[in-house]
Amino acid sequence: MAGWNQGAALPLVLMVLLVLLDLQRVAGRSPHETQKNITLAVIMPQNNTNYPWAWPRVGPALERAVRTVNADASLLPDHVLIYHFNSSEDKGGVCSESLAALMAVDLKLTYDPWAFIGPGCSYASSPVGLFTTHWDVPMVTAGASAVAFDGGVYPSITNTGPTHKKLGKFALRICEHFGWREHVMLIFSDKKDDDRPCYFAVEGLHAELESINITLEERVFAENKPVNYSQIILNIQNDGRGESPST
Repeated sequence: MAGWNQGAALPLVLMVLLVLLDLQRVAGRSPHETQKNITLAVIMPQNNTNYPWAWPRVGPALERAVRTVNADASLLPDHVLIYHFNSSEDKGGVCSESLAALMAVDLKLTYDPWAFIGPGCSYASSPVGLFTTHWDVPMVTAGASAVAFDGGVYPSITNTGPTHKKLGKFALRICEHFGWREHVMLIFSDKKDDDRPCYFAVEGLHAELESINITLEERVFAENKPVNYSQIILNIQNDGRGESPST
């Protein structure tokens, strides 16, 4: 995950600017009004940098974007951009979907924001995305990468990060290029007590391969337990030959 430290900054700056481009049209309607606040509500894990879109990784980019926008009076005439942050992280350091939903309601009732930035996790993005859709408030995030977010249930979400559906399409193109049209083995770790990044990544590939009737076999393991990788490789070989996996 360390590689996301620098890569996360640019997408978040773009998130804010995408929102601002829309807000600018509204702000331009009243050039002679007293200066007003345009409030962004930010929800992310506060400390756990195992999440690519945690606050320590992307918070500095957000703060810089706010300073840059406010320093240029032509971007939001007679308005000041501000933000309020709430953490989606529970006491165990997990990005909690229930806590994120509560934080979203608190931010909405307290500040009535123009837009939400985050949450930065798939599970947390789901309930918050439903709320923002109901409130008709934009939600900009790079953390809604799961296939389910592509189904039209979350029209308020603008996803600025990589999505697993696109990853699935990329892998499908590779299979077509090499003529792999019959059988694919999917191997992934799934702890089920975090944001399940491997599961959701494989889900996009699974959905795309299944759509063209490729036969799929799955092997799931947990990285926090002893793993016999030699046995996994042997099972892949046996499945590829149509043999029963060894026990």
